[in-house]
Amino acid sequence: MAARRFSSPASFSSRTIGAALEIDFGAAIDEFILFLATERGLSTNYQISTRRSLEDFGAWLSRREQITQPAQVKLEHISAFLADRKGQGLAAASIKLLVVAIKIFFRFCRNRQLTERDPAELLPLPRLERYLPETLNEAEVERLLSVNLTGRPFPLRDRAMLELLYASGLRISELTGARLENLDLDERVIRVIGKGNKTRLVPVGRKACEAIAAYLAHERPGLVTPRSGSEVFLSRRGKKFTSQRAWQIVKEAATLAGFDKNVYPHLMRHSFATHLLSHGADLRIIQEMLGHADISTTQIYTHVDQNRLRAIHRKFHPRG
Repeated sequence: MAARRFSSPASFSSRTIGAALEIDFGAAIDEFILFLATERGLSTNYQISTRRSLEDFGAWLSRREQITQPAQVKLEHISAFLADRKGQGLAAASIKLLVVAIKIFFRFCRNRQLTERDPAELLPLPRLERYLPETLNEAEVERLLSVNLTGRPFPLRDRAMLELLYASGLRISELTGARLENLDLDERVIRVIGKGNKTRLVPVGRKACEAIAAYLAHERPGLVTPRSGSEVFLSRRGKKFTSQRAWQIVKEAATLAGFDKNVYPHLMRHSFATHLLSHGADLRIIQEMLGHADISTTQIYTHVDQNRLRAIHRKFHPRG
């Protein structure tokens, strides 16, 4: 695919207002993505996702409404586009991402005088249903972490991965990206790089440290090749783990442990947070360990814990 040519930021001030209003949708998107990269410093993945959403919208406008310029867009065009996507079965969460992309794009266009007004200003954000996360109870976690892995090619590595997922509540990308220089088994902490390239320190439990130490001493040296990096967990070829392969290992371990339910890496993260909360941990501390930017994301675990408390009350209270 041909590389996109971005306008120079200087063109924002030198372009006349009349010419600005005639800019086509593709060029406006280019300028907006350049703004996200250079002035907002947002991640490449976010830029790609936002570009895809806006280009989809632009193509729809051209095809359905014969609109090729941001200055021609009205609120009813945006509403019709979103209704069309919803009618095609797009999930509510994806619709919300579309709305956010469109709103910030037109705010940028208005500020840079690419439009006379912001057609998305009154566009409301759709409300999402809050689904309670699935979790394993403490007995189920113990069952998974105690599974016999001796028949597997690298049992120490696989156990260390399982233990670390639960001990520190890591995302799968944080697990596969964990590096030796960021792991301190003496202090029992690991430095991880999470969403938005934000770094945080997370405690690592004693059992997880013991499992990792055994793997580092007895299995990892045999996996290292001249091209290996400093990732903690290496594949059989000495390369960094893919998220897909790490996911498979969790699924395979759950099958060995006799689980019928769907067990996946993020389930360990949900369980980590829920169990901390049920044992009295402060929500702000859990937020910090999970790497959530907003406390509202962490608060969903309070609903899980309330459900557990209600179930206990119904079961054991004389008038429950």
